[in-house]
Amino acid sequence: MLRQYLWFVCAYIMDLLLISRCPPFPLHLGDRLIPYYLAQQLSSRNHFIDLIAFYDQPEDLANVPRYARYFRHIQLIREPRRATLDYANRALNPARLFPTTAEESWSPEMWDAIRSRISSDRYDVVELFGGIQVSEYYHLIRNFPNVIVPYESYTLYLKSALAQETSRLRYALQRVQLLAARRFESRMFSHYDRVVLLSDSDAKMLKSLARDLPVYVIPNGVDAEYLIPTGYEPDEPNLMFIGNYQYEPNLDAATWLAQKIFPRVKQRVPKARLLLVGANPPPALLALADEDIDVTGRVPDVRPYWEQALIFVSPLRFGAGIKNKLLEAMAMQKPIVATPLSISGIALESGKHVLLGSTAEELYRAIMQLIKDAEVRRTMGQANRALVEAQYTWRRVADQYEELYRQIIEARGHWKRF
Repeated sequence: MLRQYLWFVCAYIMDLLLISRCPPFPLHLGDRLIPYYLAQQLSSRNHFIDLIAFYDQPEDLANVPRYARYFRHIQLIREPRRATLDYANRALNPARLFPTTAEESWSPEMWDAIRSRISSDRYDVVELFGGIQVSEYYHLIRNFPNVIVPYESYTLYLKSALAQETSRLRYALQRVQLLAARRFESRMFSHYDRVVLLSDSDAKMLKSLARDLPVYVIPNGVDAEYLIPTGYEPDEPNLMFIGNYQYEPNLDAATWLAQKIFPRVKQRVPKARLLLVGANPPPALLALADEDIDVTGRVPDVRPYWEQALIFVSPLRFGAGIKNKLLEAMAMQKPIVATPLSISGIALESGKHVLLGSTAEELYRAIMQLIKDAEVRRTMGQANRALVEAQYTWRRVADQYEELYRQIIEARGHWKRF
């Protein structure tokens, strides 16, 4: 009886090792969200999590206390330099994708850290977060149930970027990158128990490159307990876009919105303003700021800006993965105008949760429709908040990861026994 009880407890309390391409903080960098909130949720369920992560900024070390309570052990390792020639060698020689010794890897320090962890602890699951940065460590963890989360398909990202490229030189360079990305992604995840993508489009792309790849789709979540709307509309017809403008798709979307879409709205609605919120706006974007366009830079709290926004506009023209900004807008009960690419991976219905447009003209008309119709804005905002609460909280995301871990463990027969 005692043995059965101990097995039951063990079966639902897991020891997890997370090997990540980045630390779990700061959260304004979107790729930090999964390791941060997943660890927060899983640790609250009494699972034990150890973290080994690459870092590239001195402040990453200072930020460790912000998430230390979610992990039993934390080790940050300086991001290595990966030479272009090394990428080429690995692309041409598939055997080099998965080194068998520390010296063959890009980061012998990371190799030794992983080897030390797995020799001292028996993990139920090893999760790798990232693509080329972490996939090379497969041989170290192959005896454990494992899952890799590449976040998005880089092939899909480059393919969408090519469709927008107008420079012949940049097009040619990106074509070479695309060929290399296809070669890498057709092989680099093939040995893992499961490969988690954030959207169906990313999963479909990887499946087209490696037909037998065991892909599994788990979308991102949003902190719906932090992003709680007041329910009041702003008095002014403000449009808003948010993003980290070091990410080229966000910069392109913000520039297109400010230069090609917003001026037409302003002609029809003189009181309209545009809020371009988010970190790292380059000089070219800052130069667009005037009395009608506010380029804020990074803000300590995004909620006041969400409350100022009448409509959230997401005119993304290229990129991959799920768009966290859409989930935030939905949590804040905002009506949305977006390109089809913007809503990839999110179960939004056109007309109910979002108005869609692919061209500047179509997006302008959708914005004007919402400005004129308060009832549509209200019902759309309420539907968006309800959808977030039903499908896109981090609690729901953690449920899906937890179930996936159990499937992998059971398939391997790897539950720890007393």
